[in-house]
Amino acid sequence: MSDDRRDEKRVAAEPAPCRVVVCRDCCCGTPKVTGVDHERQLARLSEQVPVRVSACLDVCEHANVIVVQPSAAARAAGARPVWLGLVNDAEATADITDWVRAGGPGVAPCPDILDLYVFTPPRRTR
Repeated sequence: MSDDRRDEKRVAAEPAPCRVVVCRDCCCGTPKVTGVDHERQLARLSEQVPVRVSACLDVCEHANVIVVQPSAAARAAGARPVWLGLVNDAEATADITDWVRAGGPGVAPCPDILDLYVFTPPRRTR
């Protein structure tokens, strides 16, 4: 078997890491949220952690919204996604990337400063 095929099998066998979902649609990531370099925010996240861009998450009153999803192992152990709203400054983005790189929900404690951004989405959104 070639080295490339072995690498593919190893990657496929690794559990899903902690990742972030970034809302970018009608409000999040648009000029409606002023004073934010939305492209730079997304680039900073993408440079450091696994990111998925989502259409509207239907919680526009919390724009910009980022959801930190636990790794597969942490999810199996009971960890749940953490919804963060009003993530409109570079420091909050840096705190999120640091937390995700440390393991995220169920692995590393959520930094106290991020408690300011945590919210519970309406039932229809979860």
